Amino acid sequence: MGELRLALLNAAHEATETRRNFRRELDAELTAFHCPSGEFPDDFRYDGFVVTGSRASVYWDREWIGRLKTWVGDAIRAGLPALGVCYGHQLLADVMGGRVSSMGEYEIGYRTVEQDGENRLLEGVGEAMTVFTTHSDHVCEKPPGATVFAKNEYGIHGFRKDRVFAVQFHPEYDMETAESVTVGKSDQLSEERIDAVLEGIHAGNYDAACEAKRLFDNFLAYVEELEAERLDADGGPPEPSR
Repeated sequence: MGELRLALLNAAHEATETRRNFRRELDAELTAFHCPSGEFPDDFRYDGFVVTGSRASVYWDREWIGRLKTWVGDAIRAGLPALGVCYGHQLLADVMGGRVSSMGEYEIGYRTVEQDGENRLLEGVGEAMTVFTTHSDHVCEKPPGATVFAKNEYGIHGFRKDRVFAVQFHPEYDMETAESVTVGKSDQLSEERIDAVLEGIHAGNYDAACEAKRLFDNFLAYVEELEAERLDADGGPPEPSR
């Protein structure tokens, strides 16, 4: 079996840093599409896909958001496994019948999220995780049939439905990204709040948060299992198209 091929649906308005972070964490052949610029895959000839974070809200009326929802829904129906992060978590929930709304406040900084220890995405990760968060929307109602496996006082931080996994927090962030994103909220948060978050961005918290990065390898292992099962069923190598 060759290297896994994933479509990276980059929903961030500033694409470079997000693309860099996911390329660093995912040991796979990533084809990146910058969705706000109108870039989308032409087909579903991938082993899986990832939807990134964004400063957008899934309920905004934007052409690119509508196109992204359509592609994601079709890809899920085609059987592609998916991983959503932050905005991607919310978009996957929305597409599958869940509900996303504004929290009326921000959750930002290194926070503790509890996970149930029974989901394969977070296998090998402690049940009380330190993770970096930055969001003002949340999944307020999970998709029908989904299992919630992570949460804190702000709500749902992880769910799974069939071949779809999603997390609200940002396992891909390094300290540089955490700092730049926090400083970028100066138009929405008080100077005191931003300073408090910046004080918490240090090696100790980052090292603790690195444990949750295991979810990337866990997701790839799951995708690899699905691909192996497909090859066994087909009795040979993958076809040129799905």
